[in-house]
Amino acid sequence: MISWQDFEKVDMRVGTILEAEEFPEARNPAYKLKVDFGEEIGVKRSSAQITTLYRREELPGRQVIAVVNFPPKQIGPFMSECLVMGVYQGNDVVLLQPVSKVENGSRIG
Repeated sequence: MISWQDFEKVDMRVGTILEAEEFPEARNPAYKLKVDFGEEIGVKRSSAQITTLYRREELPGRQVIAVVNFPPKQIGPFMSECLVMGVYQGNDVVLLQPVSKVENGSRIG
């Protein structure tokens, strides 16, 4: 069990995917994403293993939920700055996203 204070340390925000690029250097199939989290946080990059269920071309404009306060993580030649969240469905990942469009940077809580 974790405390409420532990949960509050995780900064989850809504952002809009601006760009999705192929990531051929990744060990597992992935895309390199640029996600806009609004004025306060700005644009962050993320590596996402979502190639099975999502085509690269359909990702820009889609809102997602991500953890924005993890330290950057080097993934091959790419620096991932946030963790885009999803639900495992077998070996595939289904992106978490708001049902309605909301302001970029909106806090999850």
